[in-house]
Amino acid sequence: MPTVREFLEKIKFDGPVSYGELLSGRTTFRIGGPAEALVEPGSRESLAALLSAARAEGLPVFILGGGANLLVGDGGIRGLVVALKGLAGIRRSEEGLWADAGAAVTDLVEAAAEAGLSGLEFAAGLPGSVGGAAYMNARCYEREFADVVVRIDYLDPGGTFGRLSPDRGEWAYKRTPFMPGGRLSGSVVLGAGFRLVPGDRAAIRARMRELEADRAAKGHFDFPCAGSVFKNDRRFGRPTGKILDELGFRGRRLGTAAVSEKHANIFVNPGGATAADMRALIDLARRDARERFGYELEPEVVIVGEP
Repeated sequence: MPTVREFLEKIKFDGPVSYGELLSGRTTFRIGGPAEALVEPGSRESLAALLSAARAEGLPVFILGGGANLLVGDGGIRGLVVALKGLAGIRRSEEGLWADAGAAVTDLVEAAAEAGLSGLEFAAGLPGSVGGAAYMNARCYEREFADVVVRIDYLDPGGTFGRLSPDRGEWAYKRTPFMPGGRLSGSVVLGAGFRLVPGDRAAIRARMRELEADRAAKGHFDFPCAGSVFKNDRRFGRPTGKILDELGFRGRRLGTAAVSEKHANIFVNPGGATAADMRALIDLARRDARERFGYELEPEVVIVGEP
């Protein structure tokens, strides 16, 4: 197997390339070691050719969106990190809007507001990319992406382009067929179309400001974080934040990692936090919930890379 540098030189990849870039600058946690090589394809065709060539050489590949809901190990990620930042177009469509996977969710919400299209207000202030939000069916304020997504374009593991419409049989609370165990696991989300309706611009922006203010009150913007660390589970009878409150996690610290003073399900990087400490704090919360209540908390944050 060639080195990543040899591989990229061999295929004459023509997009931006960096070696050893710290992924802390690419995640909302601001945590993460170096990428062995990080590349940014500028088109679907370039992405498909890159992934096909990497697969033929047996090189490991990690797809990076907006870096939300992601905890990268202090040792970084070996192989090829493919950032979708170069695929970030947003345009009007017959149903409302189309957004490429690398577009920021905040840019998508702003584009809808500017066009006087309602339906995405619930995502105001939501970090990350459209591809990541579609991949995990991001949810907040009792709404989720599956409520407004009408189609998704993707690239399957075999290199074939595909398109689907969300099926409620496959889409559920923070669950889609693209995630591990799903029938499209290993596929790369390329973009999504959204069904939106005409609305009053002033009312749309008022709702956005209301939800952004609520996020601020819960501590989402105080320190680098990944939003809620654990999913909610209705079987537990109360939100995970309440459970962690009862366990005394609000404001708790472990090494360089901490829990928000405002919300016990928001773990934060108060400055210089390591992935090892954040992982230990997450594991501690899971252990305490299991021992005290018999609950198995399911992380929403995806943990990747080398320890």
